[in-house]
Amino acid sequence: MITFTSQDQAFLRRRGSNETAVQQQFHYFETGFDFADLQCAATIGNGITKLTEDECKTLITNYPVLTAGKQLLKFVPASGAASRMFKEAYSYLEKDDATTRATAVKQLHQLPHLALYDDLKASMAQDGLSLDTEIQNDNYKIVFEYLLTEKGLNYGNKPKGVLKFHRYADGCRTAFEEHLVEAALYARQSDGTCRLHFTVSPQHIPLFTQLLDTIKDKYEQKFGVKYIIDFSTQEPQTDTLAATEDNQPFRDADGNLLFRPGGHGALIENLGRQRADIVFVKNIDNVFADDTVDDTVTCKKLLAAYLITLQQQLFANLDRLRKGNLSQQELTDIQKFAEEKLYIRFNHKPATAQELIDKFSRPIRVCGMVKNEGEPGGGPYLVKDSKGECSWQIVESSQINPNDAAQKAIMLNSTHFNPVDLVCAFRKSDGGYYHLPDFVDAETGFISSKSHEGRPLKAMELPGLWNGAMARWITVFVEVPLSTFHPVKTMKDL
Repeated sequence: MITFTSQDQAFLRRRGSNETAVQQQFHYFETGFDFADLQCAATIGNGITKLTEDECKTLITNYPVLTAGKQLLKFVPASGAASRMFKEAYSYLEKDDATTRATAVKQLHQLPHLALYDDLKASMAQDGLSLDTEIQNDNYKIVFEYLLTEKGLNYGNKPKGVLKFHRYADGCRTAFEEHLVEAALYARQSDGTCRLHFTVSPQHIPLFTQLLDTIKDKYEQKFGVKYIIDFSTQEPQTDTLAATEDNQPFRDADGNLLFRPGGHGALIENLGRQRADIVFVKNIDNVFADDTVDDTVTCKKLLAAYLITLQQQLFANLDRLRKGNLSQQELTDIQKFAEEKLYIRFNHKPATAQELIDKFSRPIRVCGMVKNEGEPGGGPYLVKDSKGECSWQIVESSQINPNDAAQKAIMLNSTHFNPVDLVCAFRKSDGGYYHLPDFVDAETGFISSKSHEGRPLKAMELPGLWNGAMARWITVFVEVPLSTFHPVKTMKDL
């Protein structure tokens, strides 16, 4: 139990932090977080649905009818900084040796093939430098300085969303622009509007709004849509209090409590404030150029259409359950739907009407799963929670005990992973909305080692947005092709 001083309490009030919530979170520094208790990996037919060709055709054909009149929204976590993309270039600038130089020369001669090349060339030309000449002379340092620092493009300090990703005959597009293009292709509402919401870092809002002002008209004319786009940031009250190495509240040089961002799990608050029937969730860096985007568009429509059909059946069954007076056979049939279509697990059979109502009265998400070919990403598993209940979850490798041979074996048997390809619905059957923080499993966060002002500290991250933050949702996994996954993690991915 932390004993907060009156100065601490005033500080908490100023930043909007709830003292009780801070106390509850902080105790995890003492207890730690348990590893996930994996029961098995999800596979086709056991946790993962593989739609037939006929089912896919029907869903795609019916997509316009299924989404008619519905509010659609694309939700994009976009606060990711680009600095990690250029880790190898930074390594060279910090230490010039044979290893970093070999990598640097490869990256240097890759630059003319990238969409950022023209801007970099123009930036250097303003100072009387020729990018082509510097590349030919293998002048790594000057080129990387103009690429990464305020001397030039300052890409190392910008968010990924505003970086030039793809080159076209009529110009280059940023990742932000590609999301606008995608939205026009699968998230257009019946009235011709396209709604997008981006979560960004506070200091980067001007970069995004300036870019939007520059390109919005162009894409509205190109696709015949009207964009409604807004931004939000992680709320200060979702930050977590840092701890010293001996689990005391960490204080900065002024003696104030130090809070740190709680990770992307904090975005469950931002997501929950959106008002839409169907929400597409996709990371900022997973975008395709026009010539390779077709599979993504098809799969997004497919997942959304499948979710809507499941939700229609879910609402119909929920209505029957609430009216009551169902026979045991009718209850058995509803439970069968829950188990076979929604992959809901029950501790016993038959389930009571109230148990079915409780299981159905939750947000629902359909998650695209691609075959695991060594790519990073959370995997789909059947997980037992602290109450002994089992459910299908997306679990990161950091949540799995590497020293438990049985758990490690389950992880190695995993056949698929989640590329952050979600379609969500958190509107109730009566038209209201679920309060999403009610469905978070608070016991699935994690603690990492960081530093502040040269002093070591322990930082706590909240349950991940598509992991523990959605742990109590109805979760359905559907196989999608690997061609729908193309994240940009390093320069070579551009």
